[in-house]
Amino acid sequence: MTDLVIRPLAPGEEHLFEQPSEPALVGVAAFGRSYRTTAAAGEYRPEWTWVALRGDTVLARAAWWGTAGDDEPVALDWFDFTDADAGVALLRAARAESLKAEYCLLVPPHGRERPEVRAAVRARADAAVAAGMTWLVDRYRYEWTTACGLPERPDRLTYRPEPDDSVILDVLRRIEHGTLDAHARRAIAERDLDAAAREDLDHLRRSPSPREWWRLAYTPGGDLAGFVAPARNHTAPVIGLVGVVPEQRGHGYAYDLLAEGTHFLVEQGADRILADTDMTNTPMAAAFTRARYPVTQERIFFA
Repeated sequence: MTDLVIRPLAPGEEHLFEQPSEPALVGVAAFGRSYRTTAAAGEYRPEWTWVALRGDTVLARAAWWGTAGDDEPVALDWFDFTDADAGVALLRAARAESLKAEYCLLVPPHGRERPEVRAAVRARADAAVAAGMTWLVDRYRYEWTTACGLPERPDRLTYRPEPDDSVILDVLRRIEHGTLDAHARRAIAERDLDAAAREDLDHLRRSPSPREWWRLAYTPGGDLAGFVAPARNHTAPVIGLVGVVPEQRGHGYAYDLLAEGTHFLVEQGADRILADTDMTNTPMAAAFTRARYPVTQERIFFA
């Protein structure tokens, strides 16, 4: 039998990545992403795209995604195979070459209720774990559009911009206390609270939208209630972060912050807004439901 060859693509080999033709049940291809179009935008690169070949046949493929300005990929978001062992071997080889970004597996809403989708998820999850990755969290992806209607905008809080990053960082430290966000909890466990807050701040500062959009929220008595960061990513307006400080939890302020961020982005011209939250973060998920944000994807993260 011909030996298995695992390697990154060479420039001009897009046809190799496009060789497998099975219908996509999960992953970015299931949501209409084109490898060639994304590569043309600089978000997939040959050195971030790997294939496992036996002869001229592609048995497994993986593409790591990043914006055109990134030095390293942000996530592994395209991974599939016809041979599970080849898929595991590909991930191990790529990880050995420092392609260690998280794997984000996209699934249609309620897709795992269908046996064929559940099997496709399980196959990829098993391969990721066999290659040395660990499951981190399942998340909801929301997409609000004008067809959803604007959420009611409560008047319980007042909102002010804050130009000082040191103030924002202190607020994020407070918000991280008791957080239900799995990524923040991992950062706290592996490093500390300050590292988790700085990670959030760095993530927000990478957004191409104006820093001045961020808002701190205050109660009528002048006490800090929380923080909302309406923003834009590389494709669309987003709710970058919603957080309530510990002493103000239990009042439903997450909804207030989300509604404010939604109205703010619409005032800037947005007609669609993306947002995410962990499935286990039930208070935030309830706020999204109340604010008329439908779930458009389920996202499974492996660290």
